[in-house]
Amino acid sequence: MEQSTFSNDPLSIDSLPAYQSQESTPLEPAYIKANNILRIVSFSVIVLIIAIIKWQRFSPLSENASQVFSIILAVVGVISIFAIVMGYLYDKNKSYTLREHDISLYSGVIFKKVTIQPFLRIQHIELKRGPIDRKLDLASIQVFSAGGALHTFELPGLTHSDALSMRQYILDHKDVTVHG
Repeated sequence: MEQSTFSNDPLSIDSLPAYQSQESTPLEPAYIKANNILRIVSFSVIVLIIAIIKWQRFSPLSENASQVFSIILAVVGVISIFAIVMGYLYDKNKSYTLREHDISLYSGVIFKKVTIQPFLRIQHIELKRGPIDRKLDLASIQVFSAGGALHTFELPGLTHSDALSMRQYILDHKDVTVHG
């Protein structure tokens, strides 16, 4: 067995690779579309329920209650539109980069966030598919870091085959002593 010499030489910041220059892969368009449709339907149901209560004829509301429901309807409508737009933008701005020794997740609309998980620190990785994911042939992977109770991050919006390939690649390469 060959012993390597320990080295801890200083590095110049200029010599480091910039993670921002990495080419990232966006989420699948089908995932973004399905997520947006679910948001629109969910918020529409809430707005519809409030509208039905306001304009139902079974037990007419007093003038005061009608005004309160008008305000509630307007506020919920504005919040719904804001949540739908922000959710869409959040999904459009989420992407990932799979490299030799790590995976990076980019997210955020106003406040950008980058999570970089080295394969060496991955405890395990799970593949998730809900009923809508199965219908659209999509999957998510959850990456669990060593020493952490919760997953480090979830990468949704992958095709099922890409998620399986990515999961297998990470599992095959998480022990750098075997491959490098």
